[in-house]
Amino acid sequence: MADLPIAAVTRIAKANGAERVGSDAAELLVKMTEAYIAKLAKEAEKLAAHAGRKTIKAEDVEMALENI
Repeated sequence: MADLPIAAVTRIAKANGAERVGSDAAELLVKMTEAYIAKLAKEAEKLAAHAGRKTIKAEDVEMALENI
């Protein structure tokens, strides 16, 4: 089961130009978004650990975004 609500992802897609979003597309958007967030968080965690911290900061996320 997905952690992100399908309705929220559908609203984001519509707010960015999609007129309609099929249920299969919405489910895939959720799956792919969660995978992207997981990848970004893992990279940010590595950067925080490298800096000697357990807490991920915004700067870690920004640097992780550049790295992936």
